Amino acid sequence: MKNIIAFAGSNSKNSINKQLATYASSLVENVAVQILDLNDYALPIYGIDEETENGIPANATKFLSLIENSDGIILSLAEHNGSYTVAFKNILDWMSRIDKSIFKNKPMLLMATSPGARGGKTVLETAKNAFPRFGANLVGDFSLPSFFDNFKENEITNEALNSQLKELVAEFKN
Repeated sequence: MKNIIAFAGSNSKNSINKQLATYASSLVENVAVQILDLNDYALPIYGIDEETENGIPANATKFLSLIENSDGIILSLAEHNGSYTVAFKNILDWMSRIDKSIFKNKPMLLMATSPGARGGKTVLETAKNAFPRFGANLVGDFSLPSFFDNFKENEITNEALNSQLKELVAEFKN
C-alpha cells in the first residue's frame, strides 16, 4: 500500500468524522495520505432529470478518480437521522452513475463517530450492509462513541478505544 485517501461522509467545516478519519490515517505508516473534503467536490442534487439535461458533473468523476488511484480508503461517516448525510449520499449517487463498483475493491477502514453514546452505529451498520454492493472491501469497522469525551488534541484519549483502532489500522495496512 503506497497511497491512501481519507475523508468524512460530511460537509461540515468542523466535522468530527473528518477529525477521526485524519487521526486514523496518521496511524498508517509509510504511505502517502490524501485527506479529502466533500466541500471541494460540490455537486448538484442527483436526479435523473439533472443527469439527462446536464450529464455527469466533473466533480463526481474527479472524486471517483481519487478512489481509483488510491490503494486504500479510510472513511468516517457522519450520521444524520440514522443515515448518511445528504452530502455523502449525493456524491455516492453521482459516482454510482459512472460505475457501480465505486470503491474498486480497495481495502476500506469504515468508521463513524458522534457526540452521543452510540457513536454513529446506525449509519455504520447501514454502510456495512450496502457498501459491498458498491465494491467495498471492508477490512474493519470502528465506532467512536461520545466524541467530545474520547477525542482531544487530535487523538483518541480512551486507551481501550485507541488500541482497538490501532489494531484495525494494522489490519487495514496489511
